[in-house]
Amino acid sequence: MKHFYTHLIEIESIIIELDKLDLSMEQKTHLTSLIDSSLHHTILDVVLSQLSIQDKKIFLTYLQEGKHDKIWQFLNEKVDGVEEKIKKAAEDLKLQLHKDLKETKKNQL
Repeated sequence: MKHFYTHLIEIESIIIELDKLDLSMEQKTHLTSLIDSSLHHTILDVVLSQLSIQDKKIFLTYLQEGKHDKIWQFLNEKVDGVEEKIKKAAEDLKLQLHKDLKETKKNQL
């Protein structure tokens, strides 16, 4: 699914690691979906924690309507360094996921 932050975040490195595990296609698909969901919720948490109650309502309206241009215009007006904050949160999550996948791979041996 295309999210407003898709151009900032890559998860291919995680998908590559998933492919190295001994998993069925169904399991890989499920885990990919969970990773996408975790990333989405992490980024929403970062964004929403920076906004006032009124601004949260506006942001969520734009999000629900899929108005990515309006979301970015709005966030850039309301949150200093929003792109960097999103990238940092995503990188932190990806590091944890890589660590978890490495541990899982080690346990499969």
